[in-house]
Amino acid sequence: MTTPLTGVVPPLLTPLTADGDLDVPSLERLVARHLEGGVDGLFALGSSGEIAFFDDARRAAVLEVVTGTVAGQVPVLAGVIDMQTDRVIQHVRAAERLDLAGYVVTAPFYAITGPQEIDTHFRAVAAAADAPIWAYDIPVCVHVKLSPAELAALGSDGVLTGVKDSSGDDVSFRRLAAINRAAGSPLTLLTGHEVVVDGAYLAGADGSVPGLGNVDPAGYVRMDRAARAGDWETVRAEQDRLAALFEIVFQPEGKAGPAAGVGAFKTALRELGVISTNTMSTPMSPIEGGAVDRIRAILADAGLLADA
Repeated sequence: MTTPLTGVVPPLLTPLTADGDLDVPSLERLVARHLEGGVDGLFALGSSGEIAFFDDARRAAVLEVVTGTVAGQVPVLAGVIDMQTDRVIQHVRAAERLDLAGYVVTAPFYAITGPQEIDTHFRAVAAAADAPIWAYDIPVCVHVKLSPAELAALGSDGVLTGVKDSSGDDVSFRRLAAINRAAGSPLTLLTGHEVVVDGAYLAGADGSVPGLGNVDPAGYVRMDRAARAGDWETVRAEQDRLAALFEIVFQPEGKAGPAAGVGAFKTALRELGVISTNTMSTPMSPIEGGAVDRIRAILADAGLLADA
């Protein structure tokens, strides 16, 4: 990339058919919705994209559809998430033939690692990659929190180009922004904490990677453009509206993690006519019953349902 990727870079959901196969037409419609909403980039195969449930063939198919549909209109980041370094590099090698702006990499997981191993991991992946590396800070999934000082050092050394912060740790994010500025801003900082993007902008974020952006990409784009213009009243109003929309993730009963969050996003997109089903990867089940009605009501309140 010749210029930093900033702004709104939603983590794409992966629509599935009722049989659990990749739903290509729905994925194409979802990508088109993002482009029409004015997003600045797309992040395929992240946590919202259910990457943890996909084999290599499914990963490859998703990237083929996304890059083919985008056709160079915006940068595309690809998640190459796996347990250990060699496996991550294998995913990088498999994706090299595609038009990608960078790879998104977590810390190693399952096998316990510390700062030295994490540093070695990112340096090895960066040395093997043909595009910039983004660190994905998501301790709820990998059980380790990336250090702001270590991230900034990796940025200063040219190992990392940016950070996707989904830690939910606002104190750490503010520290990261301050340390990054003091180091000359080697990293581009994107927050994945979709209900406090306004606060992240004030702390020094360069943009957002909001899962809820699949449901309302234009709302996050409006907030980003207002932040760039210094129109903080509009930023606050848009964030308040999006926070109310985020209530969809609390409507399912008896579900946790992606089954609730990603499941709610998929259900909303099905009700909006963007994707055909709200099928989730096994062993997760789709949202049904009264939760669907409650999600529709929230969509209507947000002004997203045409028939409301």
